[in-house]
Amino acid sequence: MVALSSAVVDWARSEPDRRALVFRETTLSYRQLADRIRHTAGVLKDRGLGKGDVVALLMRNSAAFIELAMSISHIGAIALPVNYRLSADEVNYILGNSNASLLCVDHDLHDTAIDCPMLVVDEAALSDSTRLGAPPAPILASEALSSDDIFRLMYTSGTTDRPKGVVHTYNNYYWKCLDHINTLQLDKDSRLLVTGPLYHVGAFDLPGLAVFQAGGQIIVLREFDAKEVLAQVDHHGITGIWLAPVMLNRLLAFDNPQAYQRNSVRWVIGGGERTPVERIQAFTTLFPEGRYIDAYGLTETCSGDTMMMAGKEIEKIGSAGVALPNVRIEICDENGTPLEANQVGEICLTGPKIMKTYWQDPERTAASFFGDRFRSGDMGYLDEDGFLFLVDRKKDMVLTGGENVASSEVERVLYQMPGISEAAVIGLPDPTWGECVVAIVVLDEGHSLTLEELQSFFRGKIASFKTPKQLIVTDALPRNPSGKILKRVLRDELIDQ
Repeated sequence: MVALSSAVVDWARSEPDRRALVFRETTLSYRQLADRIRHTAGVLKDRGLGKGDVVALLMRNSAAFIELAMSISHIGAIALPVNYRLSADEVNYILGNSNASLLCVDHDLHDTAIDCPMLVVDEAALSDSTRLGAPPAPILASEALSSDDIFRLMYTSGTTDRPKGVVHTYNNYYWKCLDHINTLQLDKDSRLLVTGPLYHVGAFDLPGLAVFQAGGQIIVLREFDAKEVLAQVDHHGITGIWLAPVMLNRLLAFDNPQAYQRNSVRWVIGGGERTPVERIQAFTTLFPEGRYIDAYGLTETCSGDTMMMAGKEIEKIGSAGVALPNVRIEICDENGTPLEANQVGEICLTGPKIMKTYWQDPERTAASFFGDRFRSGDMGYLDEDGFLFLVDRKKDMVLTGGENVASSEVERVLYQMPGISEAAVIGLPDPTWGECVVAIVVLDEGHSLTLEELQSFFRGKIASFKTPKQLIVTDALPRNPSGKILKRVLRDELIDQ
């Protein structure tokens, strides 16, 4: 069977009492989780939903998020996780572009400005999705599906002012699971702590629900909290965690980790940035029996395309590791021609876990491929041993607190402000968030602008994490002969100041 529920149902049949999912005070066996999936699938079916319908999830982490995601798959519908930090305008765009039939929304995120039929998840339902309704009957058998059917849409900022819908098929998902199970050696004793947001591939996919394929256990935190992470590691004997860089920094800065038992952790996956020797050394004091795995991945690839090999962390410092078994990475020039080792070019990926298309967007799909090779837009090189080194991310992207922000999204709002004649948005290093969003503007004659005025104008128009945290007013922006703003020059000048 293909549905996400299949592995849970299989373990429920062979080892029904094996522990599967923990959230707050709720602990579910595989049998109990399978029963909930079938019940909640009946709730969705009773609302007229079925194969091919898009069901959005505007939710923080909970047992209900996972139960709903698997129930959506159980009836053959398509899950659409949505970043709950987006503004109502941004959410409405995604819901409209995806033709979503239903929005499942946490009660504290409910917004009347959102235009879509809703199923509100109240406080009790967060821990038990069966409280969402009483169906005529549970759906015992999952929908007949093929590996090419779509199981999920995920909208990613990309480099345009509106996000693109990434189409994930079951083929993409299960090849991703295979690579992650093998590389991370997941098994029945694996206990994964999910502390990043489940709308993100890092939490849902790296390795995320692949743990259920191996018969392991997933422990879910509502939101990241350094003390709670350490408490859960101690209480449950956590073996693996995915952490955004800002999360790891907060754990490393925690006052008294020695108060918690931490020897169970075998690995923590970080991602996509040069890891200083000092962080690796600090990590080993935080998790003495674990290792920090640098990795590289994209929403378009279901995450986790490269991972650092054990024992190579210092020798290959700065690398994001090697390609996983079913991923091929090539470095290409601007014409798509593969380059030799140690030559910098665009990182291109091939393999069965990589998406084939953006949702109803043939033009941007075509622009994102060299033949069958997906163009990441990131610059890097492979050394003679096949280790990937990142040189620069997409030029117009800012990575803040683990979230991708397209500079053009922010610039679109800047240009709505009176008195701004030119604008550029870049990311500058920030000790807490990795990068902060910085707006650099040229004002019309006679106008002035403060950061407080800018932030007030942005309120409600864009997610708060995309709102500039720094404002620089200048007389002119550097441009190349064709008139394009040279953002790398801006970054370099400001970093050097």
